[in-house]
Amino acid sequence: KFEFNPKVGIDNPALTLTEDTDGEGVGEPRFYLLTKASAETFGFCLHEELGCQGHVIRQIELGGVAQRRGLQDGDRLLQVNGHFVDHLDHLRVVQKIKASGNQVLLAVLDGDSYEAAKSLGRDLSQMLPEDIRPRLCHVTRDKSGFGFSVSCPEGTKGTFQLSVLQDGPADRAGVPAGCWLLELNGDSVKSYSHTQLTRKLKQSGNKVTLLVASSAVEEFYRLRGLRVTAALADTSRLPFKVRELHLVKGPAGYGFLLKEDDCSSGGVGQFLWEVDAGLPAEQAGMKEGDRVLAVNGESIEGLDHEQTVRRIRARDDQVTLLVIDPAGDEFYHSVGFGGMLLPWLGS
Repeated sequence: KFEFNPKVGIDNPALTLTEDTDGEGVGEPRFYLLTKASAETFGFCLHEELGCQGHVIRQIELGGVAQRRGLQDGDRLLQVNGHFVDHLDHLRVVQKIKASGNQVLLAVLDGDSYEAAKSLGRDLSQMLPEDIRPRLCHVTRDKSGFGFSVSCPEGTKGTFQLSVLQDGPADRAGVPAGCWLLELNGDSVKSYSHTQLTRKLKQSGNKVTLLVASSAVEEFYRLRGLRVTAALADTSRLPFKVRELHLVKGPAGYGFLLKEDDCSSGGVGQFLWEVDAGLPAEQAGMKEGDRVLAVNGESIEGLDHEQTVRRIRARDDQVTLLVIDPAGDEFYHSVGFGGMLLPWLGS
């Protein structure tokens, strides 16, 4: 049995899909947007149990928000932040939840419905919407501009729909036609007038980062009273990527030094330095100045230097590091990810 124990604060009650299910006795998935403070956990355990299929919700904290809002003992976890997880290894699912930071969107199915669906041979992924994630898109202006225009109902604030020029910068950056703008450069546009938004765009220079949602995604969240945030976004179209480095120790070691230093975006981080030419670290793609985000699949958020070193040394002859370069580190902080840079782990 592997237990994961995150304490929650849930902003909204769970809400269900309205689509029909073909199987007798098969209910509908329920969605929970869970948020917590940095010092809290999510208030439930995720179990893998002998003789019981799926990822099982157990040990819901008595009197906690999760219990009050309806998460049930025995529920099966189907989706984490829009990613179907029923088919994944249990530890991988735990990592996805941990990587979500202080907010996670879960889709669950009650235990009886789950067992009934399995016995009927149902494809559980078909019970869920295909894509419920907003997008983060980084748009670089060309001679024609950003490649999108903004419309807003007269006299309103914060309601902006984008028209996207085909093959223009916004289109190439993955901005969907007719989508709704939620954030500009990490700031909510909810209180902006059209004039204020136009001014903010002009002040952005040649590059803007947009949090957008298609009409279908916007409707999904709106009908369920759920708040769309950058932490839930699809980041696959962004220009900055985290990198996974797998190192096998050689006769001279790994060939790098780790040091603790201040992050340019605030806080303290663990950085890689003095990467030796020809040794495993360089061969794996390590660059001086990379910041370590995770060791062997586990976030090092909140760990000090000595604790991080112990994690790296935990396996005698190999280690896997998740890292990001300084430009990417600063970028993700600028668009609202704060100190938690792992929402895309396993995406």
